[in-house]
Amino acid sequence: MADLARLAERNFLIIGRAGMDLYADPPGTRTEAATRFTTALGGSSANIAVALTRQGCRAALVTRVSDDAIGRFCLNELDRYDVGRRHIRATAGEARNSLALVETRIEDCQSVIYRNGAADFTMTVADVEAVDYRGFAALVTTGTVFAADPSRSAAFRAFDLARAAGLPLIFDIDYRPYSWPSAQVASEVYARAGALCDVIVGNDLEFGFMAGHPDHGLDAARALVRHGAQIVVYKMGEKGAITLTPDGEFATGIYPTEALKPTGAGDSFLGSFLAGLAAGLPLRAAVLRGSAAAAMVVARVGCAPAMPTQAELDAFLADHPGPTSA
Repeated sequence: MADLARLAERNFLIIGRAGMDLYADPPGTRTEAATRFTTALGGSSANIAVALTRQGCRAALVTRVSDDAIGRFCLNELDRYDVGRRHIRATAGEARNSLALVETRIEDCQSVIYRNGAADFTMTVADVEAVDYRGFAALVTTGTVFAADPSRSAAFRAFDLARAAGLPLIFDIDYRPYSWPSAQVASEVYARAGALCDVIVGNDLEFGFMAGHPDHGLDAARALVRHGAQIVVYKMGEKGAITLTPDGEFATGIYPTEALKPTGAGDSFLGSFLAGLAAGLPLRAAVLRGSAAAAMVVARVGCAPAMPTQAELDAFLADHPGPTSA
C-alpha cells in the first residue's frame, strides 16, 4: 500500500492518449449540419493532465502520437497547457492519432470517435521503462490504455515500476466498449488493474460493468476497498457520489449548472479531486472540489480548454449554490 501523503509533491505522471477534438460550431450545431468546426486538445489522459496543471500541479504524459500534423497539433497543445511531454514518442507508419467529432449540446449529443489503429495503443514496455518514476508523486491511468496491446502490457509494466518507486496508483475506470475486443476481456483486465490501485474513480455504470451486473456496482466498489484500495469514488451523475475508504463511506451531492454538453466532467473531476488531495484538503472537500469542477466543464465549450483554473474554481465554490443534498 502506497503512502497517499506523497501526493503533496503535486507532480503527476499520466499514462494514456492525447487526441484532437473537433467541435461542431456554433454550439448547438449537429455534426451532420456543420459547416465549420473548432479544434481542441482531447483524450481522457491529456484532459486529466490539463485539469491538474490548471489547478497548480505539474503533470507529464506517457503515450505515443502519430508522426503527422495531428500528432504535432497534440504536442503543441500540450506545450500550451504546460503538460510535460518528454516521455511522448511519435510513431510512424499507419497508426493515427485519436480523433473525436463532438457536439456542444445536451439532448442527443453525438460523439463520433475514430480509434482504429490508434497511435497511443503502440506505446511499448520500453517507453514506460525509460521513465524515472522517483521524480513523480503518483501514477494516473485511465481504462482506455488497457484496451489493446502493446499499450496494455506497457501500462501494467508501468504499474510495477511505479509501485517499486513507492508511487500511489490512481485508476480512472473510463470504460469505452468500442476500444475493446470483448466485454469479457475488458472485465478481466479491469479486475486485474483495480486490484493493484490505491485510488479508483468511476461511475455507477462502470462499476456495474466490473461487477458483471448493473445493479451490483456499489458492491464491486466496496469489494475493492476490502481488498486494498484506499479510496474509491463511486459517481452517480445527478445523484452525486459515494466515497468509500477502509474507515467508512459518505455521500456527496452535486453543483447544479446550466450544462451545454455532457463531455469532460469525469476528467475534470479526477484532476481537481487529485489536486485537492495534493493540497492537503480533507477527503470530502476534495471530492466536492472535483464535483464543482465537473459542473463548470459541462457548462463550457470543449474539454481541455474548459478545465477551470484554481482561481476560477475557488470563485465558483464561494459563489455557487450547492452542493445538493446527497
